Amino acid sequence: MSESRFFSGHRPALSRRGFLGLTGAAAAGLALTACAGSGGGSKQGGDDKTITFWSNHPGTSKDQEAELINRFQAKYPDLKVNLIDAGKNYEEVSQKFNAALSGGELPDVVILSDVWWFNYALNGSIEPLDSHFASAGVNVSDYVDTFVNDYKFNGKTWALPYSRSTQIFYYNKDLWSKAGLPDRGPESWTEFDEWGPKIQSLLGADKWAHGWGDAKNYLAWTFQGPTWTFGGHYSDEWKLKFNEPQTIAAGNYLRDSINNKKYASIRPTYAVDFGNGIIASAIGSTGDLKSIKTNAAGKTEFGTAFLPHPNGQAGATTGGAGLAIPSRISDKRKENALKFIDFITNTENTSYFSQATGYMPVRKSAMQDPSELDFLTKNPNSKTAIDQLAVTKPQDYARVFLPGGDQIIGTGLEQIGLQNRDAAAAFADVTTQLQNIIDRQITPKLPK
Repeated sequence: MSESRFFSGHRPALSRRGFLGLTGAAAAGLALTACAGSGGGSKQGGDDKTITFWSNHPGTSKDQEAELINRFQAKYPDLKVNLIDAGKNYEEVSQKFNAALSGGELPDVVILSDVWWFNYALNGSIEPLDSHFASAGVNVSDYVDTFVNDYKFNGKTWALPYSRSTQIFYYNKDLWSKAGLPDRGPESWTEFDEWGPKIQSLLGADKWAHGWGDAKNYLAWTFQGPTWTFGGHYSDEWKLKFNEPQTIAAGNYLRDSINNKKYASIRPTYAVDFGNGIIASAIGSTGDLKSIKTNAAGKTEFGTAFLPHPNGQAGATTGGAGLAIPSRISDKRKENALKFIDFITNTENTSYFSQATGYMPVRKSAMQDPSELDFLTKNPNSKTAIDQLAVTKPQDYARVFLPGGDQIIGTGLEQIGLQNRDAAAAFADVTTQLQNIIDRQITPKLPK
């Protein structure tokens, strides 16, 4: 696999970076109500020798984060790092951070997901990092371009990539074999619609051929790629696309697989269910790989595959989280915080974190790291996501740039699956909610 393939990316006509380059006051005025806190107020002093790191330990990585901290403290014995459990998921971390912005002790480093960092950048609640790169010794050019560019806004860098991921297709090899299916993922969701009933016929009660996450477990994220392969979209830049026939067709596929053909189910704990054999396949984050391997050990032989991507079109998107620094802490705290971020995402450490969790290595140089190359050779399930980057693309604006968009979309999809609601009706409600946000909070601030 060539380096150029690993680092290739597909951008829309007006890319995320293009939008985030909107000039001056127009862009800065996009104050979204998702964040009550703002960058205003006096700076906090605090102990500049202690770095407080707020994390949800993505991919059950608390032990790995503790190891990264030990390595950092060994290199910088004059600095101490406190790892704080800031929530069980990215949403809870963001809620805690938002509360601290309104009055409380701020962390030095906070993990922010793909749908949260933008709001805080708009409000000036997190620090643009560029002016600190030189003093902290950060070589930004070594970060994977696709990942670091996701945090660009108004010509500045607002976070650095950490637990970056994409979706992959997990499947039970034993059941695939018993169903007479080839040892691969489906090439299209239409093909899987033929496979699903065959797999289901081998399963007992309360087991399913496929499991989808619920709204809180990122159904809007995992169903975005499938929607694209039906020719649909959540949005085209700021123009919503939920009412278009192709998007409705994708919603009807979800509805039928659960309620009519009955081979799929919405499973809030899909990663655990897959490892325990309750579902035979799932779309999951690369960050689920560690827990799935643990749950499946001795019970389920599984494989990983690209998400269906007929005719070479994108069938998956990247996601995950980066690390940001609050704007209201002291400059010395910011410098030490950035030094910590740079260290735990360096070549050796991103390789270590990636191998332990399934998240993507975020440094270009990791793909020349002997331990990473050896690991990928021995662990093809981990290599799947890296190979699949060639057929991923950035997410639709409706999910990542609209406050609450992820949960609004996910709830609509959940209604289609759990309540057997007509897809057109569910998507009409989603459109109404999101269009109100665009009209009230986005359109008035865009340049004329």
